[in-house]
Amino acid sequence: MLHIKEISFRGLQEMDVKTISGLSEACSEVGLFRLVEHDIEVDLINDFFEKSHSFFNLSLETKQLYLRSKEKPLGFFDRELTKNRADWKEIFDLGQENNGKSVELETPWPAVPVGFKESALRWHAHCNHISLIVIQALCVSLGERPDRLSAYFEPANTSFLRLNYYPLCSDPATPSEDLPEQGHLGIHHHTDAGAVTVLLQDEVAGLQFKHRDAWCLVPAIENELVINLGDLMQVWSNGTYKSPVHRVLANSQEERFSAAYFMNPIFSTDCLPLLGNEPKYRVLNWGEYRSKRAAGDYSDLGEEIQVDDFEL
Repeated sequence: MLHIKEISFRGLQEMDVKTISGLSEACSEVGLFRLVEHDIEVDLINDFFEKSHSFFNLSLETKQLYLRSKEKPLGFFDRELTKNRADWKEIFDLGQENNGKSVELETPWPAVPVGFKESALRWHAHCNHISLIVIQALCVSLGERPDRLSAYFEPANTSFLRLNYYPLCSDPATPSEDLPEQGHLGIHHHTDAGAVTVLLQDEVAGLQFKHRDAWCLVPAIENELVINLGDLMQVWSNGTYKSPVHRVLANSQEERFSAAYFMNPIFSTDCLPLLGNEPKYRVLNWGEYRSKRAAGDYSDLGEEIQVDDFEL
């Protein structure tokens, strides 16, 4: 079993040389690591998971009152596609409060459970802070100054938090199959489109990433965070760092809950390699890339755009 590196968040905050070296190694090998020593209170994590459970335990009719759409991308959804195949999951996507600047980007907050909005926004804020530190550390690991990419993410960005619920499945796909033709997956194989993803998962393991043609299971460790890089960081690093292919298994024995924070820049961001005299990628505009990737969530629109499409 492949060992997944542990990276100290405290070490990243201090830009500790040894920690930065470990970060570089993890990101060049697999593009994924376990974030420890993040100092987030356990009570806050427990409250957040409790509110998430309570929401997904509502009736489907009630949850569909907060249904998202192509025009309004935040809210509840249970028919998402990945690689044009249906996932075995329910989700609720939420964003920062936008103070009425954009009706399309307003989160349709449910009235119940009580405190759901406040708990979710607290977690959103924690993940945003963590992501900014991770991105600064990644810049240092690439030989850049810490704030090299900050203008794309501060003071505002297009990040969002996704709550995931994986119900019991009577016909899960075989975990060792590469591209299963039979059975269901919680989420089919994909890379994340943005910069970095911060994942909180419960104690039911289900996340797999692909390494050297084999699927590796990520341990589910209480109160630990998993960080994986997205396509933008692969481009910024000129291919030095990886945006790992990953998926989530369906489960016939246990339900699973998780929350993924997708750290994304402002839509106008033009992503170009920071390293090397010979760029391996052409310009990737985030707004266009995100729009084309998101379109595939709703219907079979043909082959999804991928970061490989920008290779020179």
